[in-house]
This record gives sequence, C-alpha cells and structure tokens, in this order.
Amino acid sequence: MNQATPNSPIVPPQAVNQKRRSILATDRRAGYGLAAPGIIVIALVTIFPILYSVWMSFNNINLTENGFQMTLNNFHNYSIIFHSSVFWNSAWFTFYYSVVTVAAELLLGLAIAIAIQGVKYLKNISVVIMLIPWALITTVSAEMWSYIYNGVYGVLNYLLQLAHIIHSPIAILSSTGPAVIAMMVADIWKTTPFVVIILVAGLQMIPNELYEAAYIDGAGGWKAFWHVTLPLLRGSLALAGLFRILQAFGVFDLPFVLTNGGPGNSTQSLAILGYRVMFNNTDFGAGSGIAVVSVVIVLIVSLIFLSAFRSIVTDGEGE
Repeated sequence: MNQATPNSPIVPPQAVNQKRRSILATDRRAGYGLAAPGIIVIALVTIFPILYSVWMSFNNINLTENGFQMTLNNFHNYSIIFHSSVFWNSAWFTFYYSVVTVAAELLLGLAIAIAIQGVKYLKNISVVIMLIPWALITTVSAEMWSYIYNGVYGVLNYLLQLAHIIHSPIAILSSTGPAVIAMMVADIWKTTPFVVIILVAGLQMIPNELYEAAYIDGAGGWKAFWHVTLPLLRGSLALAGLFRILQAFGVFDLPFVLTNGGPGNSTQSLAILGYRVMFNNTDFGAGSGIAVVSVVIVLIVSLIFLSAFRSIVTDGEGE
C-alpha cells in the first residue's frame, strides 16, 4: 500500500479518474484526426457511389445533350427486375456456380495443402508453383482456356480424340451443359491455389505434438486427420470459404471473356446482366437496381458466413 509522505499532496481518486478520462478523450480526438483523411477518401470512392447507385435505382434516367435527366419512379425498376425471367436465370446460375466451385475448391485445396505440408523437400517451390494460376490475370486465364476448349484446334478435343473418347471435335462452349462445366473447371483451376495458401498457413499453426500424441494413442493417419487436422483447420476453411463465396457471387471477367454469357444466357452472371442492362441497353435505372440487388444478396451471404465462421471458431476453441 502506497504511503503518502508528509510533504506530498493527497490527490483525491475523483481527480485521478478525471485526469485519466481527459487523457483518453485527447487520445480519441487524436485518433479521429489521424483517421479522418482515410475515412473521407473511403466515403468519396466507396460509400458515395453506393448511395448514388441506390438513388439511381429508384429513377428513370434519360440521356440528353447536356448529360442525363433523372425522374423518380419509386419501385418500378425493381418490379421489372423481379418479374424478369432473365434476372432469375442469372441469379440461379450465379448461385449454383458459386456453390459448386467453392465446394470443389475447398475439397481440392484441402487435399493439396495436406500434400504440400507432407513434402520434406522443395516445399517453398511447391507453394510458388501453386501460386502461378492464381497470379494470372483472369482475362489471360480465360483466353488460355478458350484456346483449350476450342472446337477446331483446341487441345482438349485433340486429347479426347487421341484417347478415342470422341471421334470428331465437339464445340464445348456452344452447348449449355458443357459450357457451364468448362467455366467451372477454369475457375477451380485458377482460384484453388488461393484456398491452398490459406490452408497451408492453417496447417503450419497446428503443433506437431498433437499428432505425436494421437499416434501414441494408436490413431492412424485417417483418424489423426478427422480428430486433429480437421477440427483445428475449421477456422481456416471457414475463412477461405467466406472469401471465395464473395468473389464467386461477383464473377464477371471469366464468363465475359470465356463465353460472353452464352450460349444464350446460360452462363450469364448477375454482374454481366447488370453490365448489359446498364451499358448495352443504356437503362441505368434498371442496371443500378440489379447492382443493388446483387449487393444485398452478397451482404446476406456475408452475414450468414460470418455467423457460421464465428460459431465454428467458438466451437473449436471450446473443445
């Protein structure tokens, strides 16, 4: 217990608390001042365009010689969107495309990450090689796959004929089912390395002592995976799934370059639909409405995945 000297003044606890609150308030004001420029920039380049797009979605926008004219039409654009079969087809394609590709990427990413983790030599080179597909620009990757899938001189047709699986070249990107599968394969090839990197980092955080204890208890490799690796890797899996599902719902460049949304509208995502309505049809109100609906869908999916991510991590910490 501190003893006050005869010459030292006794400071009341209220004064000490007031002084502490004053220092904290000064620190908060300094923090707000330092963060203000960044907040202003974010508001200008992110928040304002979003709010302006929402406002545009409630208007008819007509191009004029002096620019454009906006006329409020309330929910007319949204009525057109929700009564359009093209919109629902694009929404359905975006949904199942996202689910299938993300699920495949998580499974393949987990298998590849475990294989890389088990490599004793040249592990860093293996990781670098895995990064090559992910590092490629999506448009370049899409052009490469379009050459592979080409019905005249494509490599895939040549290999299938060489293996006597087919007798004549097939137009893969001209049929609905093959085109969807082909685009999913291209997406999985490109973005699985992203999942691998996250899972490799998660595997490196698992202590080797846990595996040694499991093997001492008589567990084999499969039991060690189910009872050690998978439970401790749930957080990394949830994080990778969250990022990938958000990217998949906003897919634009891959189908735009590879199939241009075709054949028909079979590979037309919500992003492509919004682009075509806004810029090809110059219907900026309806295009903004599609963008707003897409953002709402992404927000809902984000909240669901964030909730699942928290519960997964909490359950893992409680075990």
